[in-house]
Amino acid sequence: MTPSAAGFVAIEAGRIAQVGAAVPSGLQAAHEIDGEGALLTPGLIDCHTHLVYAGNRAREFELRLQGASYEEIARAGGGIRSTVRLTREADEPSLEAASAQRLRELMRHGVTTVEIKSGYGLSLDAELKCLRVARRLAERHAVDVRTTLLAAHALPPEFEGRADAYIDEIAGRILPEAARLGLADAVDAFCDTIGFTPAQTRRVFEAAHALGLPVKLHAEQLSNQHGAALAAEFGALSADHLEHVDEAGVAAMARAGTVAVLLPGAYYFLRDATPPPIALLRRHGVPMALATDCNPGTSPTTHLPLMLNMACTLFRMTAAEALLGVTRHAARALGLQASRGTIEAGKQADLCLWAVDHPAELAYAIGASPLRRRFHHGREQLP
Repeated sequence: MTPSAAGFVAIEAGRIAQVGAAVPSGLQAAHEIDGEGALLTPGLIDCHTHLVYAGNRAREFELRLQGASYEEIARAGGGIRSTVRLTREADEPSLEAASAQRLRELMRHGVTTVEIKSGYGLSLDAELKCLRVARRLAERHAVDVRTTLLAAHALPPEFEGRADAYIDEIAGRILPEAARLGLADAVDAFCDTIGFTPAQTRRVFEAAHALGLPVKLHAEQLSNQHGAALAAEFGALSADHLEHVDEAGVAAMARAGTVAVLLPGAYYFLRDATPPPIALLRRHGVPMALATDCNPGTSPTTHLPLMLNMACTLFRMTAAEALLGVTRHAARALGLQASRGTIEAGKQADLCLWAVDHPAELAYAIGASPLRRRFHHGREQLP
């Protein structure tokens, strides 16, 4: 990663019109901004969040400190199910208010595009409620939101012991209704020991494809269920977590063009000891994105720049890889690489100015957020 050089970016109608080292003599600007030596990057993209939820799980944090595992807590009725109960009980205005606070924090750290998953409703009405809240967040804030239906996040209590019946409910009712209402841009599932089997995940993916919706997958976080290969088989936008992925799964992702979304916040918070295989992903040329995984149980953070530092220190990614992970590759993980993620003519004018001298400084300082100015669709926007 080389130090940044002087240059200019011309913006017209919310898009980048020209980029270069020196302003052409004939170019006339209605408004000119001097970056004063700050670093200009694309707007940051958080491509994996569970932003819409009610309550918190601080008590479970204490239990883990006392030795309980994430899986033990989940099987005892905690984990995702505890957030489901609170989220179902919350009305839409209160759910939106809590989620908006988290969204504004993301924006304050340079995020201009964010993916928001459902998955804390686990019923038709509650899942649609979460997706509606996510859509309204985009309408009321200077940020783009991509919504992902994650009804296959956990088994709801009313379907205890009937996982296949719940998959029937997702494929036959929840997914079609979310698609009919235009509330979902993609479909996700949690394929793992405390989630759903590969066969059940396949049924969700088949239903999504029948409705023309792209898929993503929580894969290989706690064990190797060969979810990455399954995701690749369906041409998934991304496979996320991947701590336990094997080379066959990585090779399948490479062939399919599926992005690896790495989530160092969850890895850190759960005190995991098996990092994703960075060298293997590099060797097969799989693009590596980074995200906050903002959620109440395993990654309660809204600080995307901090994830760059964690990815470098915990996963041994380079500073350049980390920055690409929240810009170019994050855009690809959402299917948005044609419109954002790099500073190129024709792309959306989502930009950040940072008070640093070198790009590596964005990953270097622990918990820093040297954002000076943030532009969304060409307009300077504050959270």
